Amino acid sequence: MDYYLAIDIGASSGRHMLFFLENGILQMEEIYRFENKMIHKDGHVFWDIDAMYQHVKHGIMQCKSIGKIPKSLAIDTWAVDYVLLDQDKQLLHQPYAYRDERTLSIIDKVHQRITKEQLYQKTGIQFQVFNSIYQLASEVKDVRKQAKHFLMIPDYLHYCLTGNMVNEYTNMSTTQLLSATTGELDESILQVVDIQPSIFKQIVTPGTYIGNLKKEFVAELGFDTQVIVPATHDSACAYMGAIKDDAILLSSGTWSLLGVIQNKANTSLVAMHANFSNEGGYDGTYRFLKNIMGLWIIQEVARCYQYEYSYAKLVKLAKQHVFTGIFDVNDPRFLKPKQMVHEIQNYFKERNEKIPQHVGEIAYCVYHSLAHSYKQAIDELESITDKTYITINVVGGGCKNELLNELLATLTNKEVIAGPSEATAIGNVLCQCIADHKIQDMKQAQQIIKQSFEITHYKGETYDK
Repeated sequence: MDYYLAIDIGASSGRHMLFFLENGILQMEEIYRFENKMIHKDGHVFWDIDAMYQHVKHGIMQCKSIGKIPKSLAIDTWAVDYVLLDQDKQLLHQPYAYRDERTLSIIDKVHQRITKEQLYQKTGIQFQVFNSIYQLASEVKDVRKQAKHFLMIPDYLHYCLTGNMVNEYTNMSTTQLLSATTGELDESILQVVDIQPSIFKQIVTPGTYIGNLKKEFVAELGFDTQVIVPATHDSACAYMGAIKDDAILLSSGTWSLLGVIQNKANTSLVAMHANFSNEGGYDGTYRFLKNIMGLWIIQEVARCYQYEYSYAKLVKLAKQHVFTGIFDVNDPRFLKPKQMVHEIQNYFKERNEKIPQHVGEIAYCVYHSLAHSYKQAIDELESITDKTYITINVVGGGCKNELLNELLATLTNKEVIAGPSEATAIGNVLCQCIADHKIQDMKQAQQIIKQSFEITHYKGETYDK
């Protein structure tokens, strides 16, 4: 039996998922899970990258404990964050987390040197305050001078395992440093942020073999395995885990990534003003998408109630306490409020509108508002692409939320296909299986996903009044 290990790390947790293919069915087993959290120090927010790597190792060791040795492994994480190493390949500092606010003061300075229009037409990437270009511009001059190696977070973890440095394409595409047409570094942009091209590594595509485990780790572990570069950006993996590539795809988690797969980047000013992104996808495709608010808001609502209510309970209460008001989920005030419930209530209070009071009303209000934000993004998407889509494929953890799916189906008058929920880990392992010729291509992969995982269809039966 050939096993493949997908290591999927998100902003709050990571897990090691072991897969094998049997009779056309992709089987999956979670063998290790760990907490991943940001460190607050000296007014900044960092990742504990050393702890992250130790968890990566411990999860791989678990394969030995259960007697299931993977033929290969691969790591995916979120985008935009990176490490800088000096000439001795040592960290210059712990990697900043994307929620750190040091970039806020640098954005205008960057755009004094290159306009937003120029940058978008070169890169096709959506403007976000945490984009890597602004993070790099925020590095102190001494750090930029000492930096000899640039690696995105998953690149660094792969380097720790193998000793080999590469930059993976799908994650690098989110940096706003790559040309949207060539997929290569745009040196004119590097000059804007005063970064030397020499610190970057060979840009490789998903499915590339980068080496086996380092000898010292093999001695500690008791086995060796191949390390394959997947689509290291988790949302690129999630889109691979969808069952339809001719639908609107919605990767639903802490963030929502809503878009379509295209063969050519759209760097028009219309796309720029709608804040759509052309992120690198599998097999030379582009994910034309918008990064919008997701379940972060309901996660914060649950925290406000001291986790008295499970997410399933919040959905149940929402069905029982319909609240027709909606709020702008993409308003920056909801990114990091001190108290999310109060922030939502204040939004309505400031507008002299009815204020949600009951926890069920708060929850319904969040789901209803999210669904409206998805519809708005879909309307923009269809206008820009001049194409009407009939299906929305929701993947990721949020696809389990039946109320949100039903609201979305009703508001858009489209079929909503929910699943698979583990799309990111599935996309990760598909990169490995296709590289190993276990699966022929994405067309065959989609058939295997349909046969292997629970998929639910919604046509608009809703609780909306």
